[in-house]
Amino acid sequence: MRRTNPFDRIIVVGGGIAGLATALHLAPLPVTLLVASPLGQHASTPLAQGGIAAALGADDAPALHATDTLQAGAGLSDPGVAARVAAAAPSCIEWLIAQGAAFDRTVTGDELILGLEAAHSRRRIVHAQGDRTGKSVLDALIQAVRNAPSIEILEDHRVADLALDADGAVAGVFCASRRSGGSGEPALIPSRAVVLATGGIGGLYAHTTNPLSALGGGLALAAHAGAVLRDLEFVQFHPTAIAACLDPMPLATEALRGEGAKLVNSRGERFMQGISGAELAPRDVVARAIFAQIQAGERVFLDTRHVLGEHIAQKFPGVTALCRAAGLDPIRDPIPVRPAAHYHMGGIKVDDRGRSSVEGLWACGEVSSTGLHGANRLASNSLLEALAYAAWIADGIKEMEYQTSMELPLSPSFAVRHRSVSHQESASLLQIRSVMDRQVGVIREESGLKDAICDLRARVIEGHSAGERDAALVSLLIAISAYARSESRGAHQRLDHPDPLPEQHTETTLDQALHIAAEIDHETAAPVRRVA
Repeated sequence: MRRTNPFDRIIVVGGGIAGLATALHLAPLPVTLLVASPLGQHASTPLAQGGIAAALGADDAPALHATDTLQAGAGLSDPGVAARVAAAAPSCIEWLIAQGAAFDRTVTGDELILGLEAAHSRRRIVHAQGDRTGKSVLDALIQAVRNAPSIEILEDHRVADLALDADGAVAGVFCASRRSGGSGEPALIPSRAVVLATGGIGGLYAHTTNPLSALGGGLALAAHAGAVLRDLEFVQFHPTAIAACLDPMPLATEALRGEGAKLVNSRGERFMQGISGAELAPRDVVARAIFAQIQAGERVFLDTRHVLGEHIAQKFPGVTALCRAAGLDPIRDPIPVRPAAHYHMGGIKVDDRGRSSVEGLWACGEVSSTGLHGANRLASNSLLEALAYAAWIADGIKEMEYQTSMELPLSPSFAVRHRSVSHQESASLLQIRSVMDRQVGVIREESGLKDAICDLRARVIEGHSAGERDAALVSLLIAISAYARSESRGAHQRLDHPDPLPEQHTETTLDQALHIAAEIDHETAAPVRRVA
């Protein structure tokens, strides 16, 4: 097997804001940045329209930001994590500006323009180019990474498995270049640490705002290595994806409702009236209300005309362009919307430095579970979390003791298999997406979850390709966690268990989850281990 790179190198997997920021913070340590596509392509960061939350206003404070985060998290956000991230937010904005990010400012240029989004008690959302924050920030970080002498960028490289040493610690990766069609023998790249920054799981759902390549690959890698996974059942469905028969679905940013846009059904009724917070209620509340309208046979629209009119093109150029590309005119007509899988609150359980339960393995961004988001993410906290933890992960890696040489060979965490490098949807993946949308979606119940678990378990066992089996595996892990949480909380709504239980997290490993799936498949259910 070919071997490249010295053991003292750090490997960062992922080309979104989490991966790029981590690589930059690790300087001057040598970093190999592995991305499955050319930098800037197929990442979720460019799709982030809302912005980055930071308590910068004269009437605001990190403590207020933390309080809003905890309220949105429905009892499962960690107060210490919320306070720490909120306190770091202003310095994260300063760091981005130093990297070249240009945020929207007042006419004089003296102050940043701060927007309002759902469940925030103050205007604290920093934007760039109106509703193009994600792309603007990503472009700046890509340029900074390309200029950093300590960072080696390997584009079009897909990680097949994590490499483990004799003690079970992660000590590198096995990866293959997509430029050779992924058909060559996976190369072993040893390292002193691996940081997974691989993004989310939205591509597992038929309705999603995520890139279709967002299939939870990082979760599968960590699961095979034995990492503890936490709160996988909590999938946030953005209430206002634009319903224009596109896949993935373009997003109508929450900031539109922050500016006063209203939700109406086919009859012109404002169905959010009477619900606490109305259009600015937490995302899970708004998503369920819209879903209920759709289930009742109504269409749902976001009406911006009365508050923005022609100004929507200036204030929200991204949304305007997306609408027009879909044949819609937001100046004259309301925008058709529906909930779509948008963000995964669960992930690889990490500590306050971003370390997983497996030595040598770290996780940053959406693939991780830090304790910040709880059962429902507060709008515009996702990019912030990635930025804050990128710095803390880099600090932790710089401080850790390590050996400059290790004995070969290293073993893969699982049998090294060639994963599909094509993003074209196979029939199996289409079926997985349908199962997840129908049975592990906005509304869930026991019989549907059991059916999903049995279906997905069969696909894990019988799948034709490693890529399809991993997609089925991550879907199965989410379904099992949803089955285990016999309550309704935040983004997890059970028709058969509408009331909340005492606050608990859900934790599992791959072995535990597969055992439970087998029992359910044989009509004997067993709970996932629950921890306070």
